[in-house]
Amino acid sequence: MTSIVPAEVAGAEPVTGRLSAAGVGAGAVVAQLAPRAKLFPSLAAVYRAQLSRARVARIPLLFVATFQSIGIMILMRGVVDGGSEARAVVAGSSVLVVAFVALNLLAQYFGQLRASGGLDHYATLPVPPAAVVLGAAGAYASFTVPGTIVTAVTGSVLFQLPMTHLWVLVAVIPLSGAALSGLGAALGLLAPRQELATLLGQLGMSAALLLGVLPAGRMPAPIGWARDLLPSTYGVEALSRSFGARPDWAVIALDLGVCAVVGVLSLAVATWAYRRAAVR
Repeated sequence: MTSIVPAEVAGAEPVTGRLSAAGVGAGAVVAQLAPRAKLFPSLAAVYRAQLSRARVARIPLLFVATFQSIGIMILMRGVVDGGSEARAVVAGSSVLVVAFVALNLLAQYFGQLRASGGLDHYATLPVPPAAVVLGAAGAYASFTVPGTIVTAVTGSVLFQLPMTHLWVLVAVIPLSGAALSGLGAALGLLAPRQELATLLGQLGMSAALLLGVLPAGRMPAPIGWARDLLPSTYGVEALSRSFGARPDWAVIALDLGVCAVVGVLSLAVATWAYRRAAVR
């Protein structure tokens, strides 16, 4: 009988299909896993995705945050005439927009993500945990830029403050946003229940409202100590000092430096909290 198998195939060594002791065929080629994505490309991808999502879902809340801060300044206009107290009200109301979005909403977002199992999706991606936390935090902090600028300009007009040094917002927004975003992400990831994450986020925003907007000189000493522990305080102080006729730039730089250090620490805690929540 004539064989229909080509001679070169018929003469080839047959594959036995036996497995070695390691469980892999002796002649098999083990496929290599794709290399883990690097931090900065992963961070950029998560940032763009989160910014696109926030643009659709958070615009109404951004208007609420901006109108809330402007409304607070209008109410305080009847109590505060000017001087250092007016500068504190405008600076605190401006940073309050960052606290509302970066702290409150981010805490709710990560709390919801943990409760719904959304962290499992991110855990399957070959991206570093820091990229997920930093990307989401950066997107929410960036989302506060328009509202913060509108609030600062409106407050300057309302209290007749100079707008010469409002460029300080270029440093205040990202540094305060980093500190508050890290705190919000940590609260959302560490809270055992979604409702508790929402509560903690709202309490944090309320603390930023009471301790940041009200003039520090009128607060009792214990509350002043609590104010010093709030991450956004140093951003408020830096912006408030920039409204002076001759700002002390060394002190402003020191306030921004403290805000930057707090931001790095809070984001590191948030990254640790993400690892802890993702493996559970």
